Amino acid sequence: MITQALEDNLPKAPLEIMIIEEALSYSLFAGGKRVRPLLLVLCGELCGAKKEQLLSSACAVEFIHTYSLIHDDLPVIDNDDLRRGKPTSHKVFGDAIAVLAGDAFLTHAFGLLTMYKNDLTNKLLALLIEGAGINGMLGGQVADIIAEKEKPTRDKLDFIHERKTGALIKTAVLMGGAVAGANDVIMKHLEVYSMKTGLAFQVIDDILDEIGDEKKLGKKVGKDKGKNKCTYPAVYGIDKSKEIASELTESASAELKIIRDLVLKTHLGKTDIINNAYEDLTILTNFILQRIY
Repeated sequence: MITQALEDNLPKAPLEIMIIEEALSYSLFAGGKRVRPLLLVLCGELCGAKKEQLLSSACAVEFIHTYSLIHDDLPVIDNDDLRRGKPTSHKVFGDAIAVLAGDAFLTHAFGLLTMYKNDLTNKLLALLIEGAGINGMLGGQVADIIAEKEKPTRDKLDFIHERKTGALIKTAVLMGGAVAGANDVIMKHLEVYSMKTGLAFQVIDDILDEIGDEKKLGKKVGKDKGKNKCTYPAVYGIDKSKEIASELTESASAELKIIRDLVLKTHLGKTDIINNAYEDLTILTNFILQRIY
């Protein structure tokens, strides 16, 4: 359903500039895991929302994520030739079209949120701006670049990872709760869950860049160490990093159970939907720890 929603919401270009639509489609359907939109939809369902209510927000988050990957891969940032086993956008369409494709995803993402009622639209916009902007993902990317010239430390590591990866994952989870109308107590537990999950995701990313299989990852490994990136293995080593990821996943799973139990007290007629979402979220949370790509 998420893939269909992404297809339906992909920006349509006039014939004269069809190359930009081709570039958008190329990057969006290059085989991503869809972790962020899945988290948004499942957390929304866990809190009592209908899936149909959540899809525009899910697409918005995935558009923001895709734009960030296109720009990250550019020669002036990470200079990557492969993404998900395929040539990166700028290798296929050139740097200029790749930049503009990222821009198109970024602008269209916010437009998708206008389908909600005014108060909810404002709340979702605020969450997405916070998660994607200088206090979130973008700020983490800036800090990541600066840290390449410095010695890795725990403080720098926490600052970067809470923002570079964690912020957009937190945004996805909180947007799901917001669409569902979750109360402040549940939103706080969702925030804790999202922060644990987002950090675990990045710890595993760091580990895979050191010891992952290039064919399964669809990109080169060892680039973080080569660029002196501030990563969990650089600060803690591989074994301790694995322990940290496991502890974070366990804590995130515990938060999920708390959220489910709180929601069930006020949504007695949606027990099956809530329990199904809880089970799917548990599987997704464990996948983040156990994934090999």
